[in-house]
Amino acid sequence: MKLTSTRLGLILLVVPIVVLLTLFFVELGDIRQCELVDQGYWNYLAGHCGDTPSPFVPWIVRSPWLVNGGLLVSVVGLGLCMLGLYRRRG
Repeated sequence: MKLTSTRLGLILLVVPIVVLLTLFFVELGDIRQCELVDQGYWNYLAGHCGDTPSPFVPWIVRSPWLVNGGLLVSVVGLGLCMLGLYRRRG
């Protein structure tokens, strides 16, 4: 199977988004477990359930390299897809 720029671009476009969404929903499940079932407060910086309220810290602040890097890889994948679709097959 030949890995063309279109196929590589699609992989780079889709995989980082799926990884980011998977990590987000895994953390969201932990947060919901803590707040709704355990009746605790989620500590966003430490990543665990506690007894005292803590401020909300967005994911972009906690993991900027992961979020920005994933989006950058997706943009590179979009560029490769566009390049692969623009070039003539031959």
